[in-house]
Amino acid sequence: MIAAGSKVKIHYTLKVNGEIVDTSNGRDPLEYQHGQGMLVPGVEAGLEGAKPGDKTKLQIAPKDGYGETDPQLILTAPREAFAQMPDLKVGATVRASGPDGEFRALVLEIAETGVKLDLNHPLAGKTLDFDIEVVAVEPPPSSIIRP
Repeated sequence: MIAAGSKVKIHYTLKVNGEIVDTSNGRDPLEYQHGQGMLVPGVEAGLEGAKPGDKTKLQIAPKDGYGETDPQLILTAPREAFAQMPDLKVGATVRASGPDGEFRALVLEIAETGVKLDLNHPLAGKTLDFDIEVVAVEPPPSSIIRP
């Protein structure tokens, strides 16, 4: 059974508003260590206790997924900061560096004086619908009984 420290392999399909956003279909299963924060909290909680062969559907609220949209992460940068990008379009994703390192932002609006950017995770504020199949579970090292 999946428990903290288990090494787990799953196949998954993630949908948002009925559209597939990501899937492991056609690839190797996703491997992760349970309880280490490698998946969004709602998925880890929903898989606790599952066994190989189990299939489950999980609906994850934003607070248990990528979080709610934070209005403080929507800001306007000076237009001249994008002078090297004359073909910049609304809906584009741009990369930039700031005091906290590199980040990505979604372009929301372009005006003569500024560019409005959304620095939230693209799935923030969204309900996530997962179809998950547990492929394998390796128990945590401390729970393996040795002779």
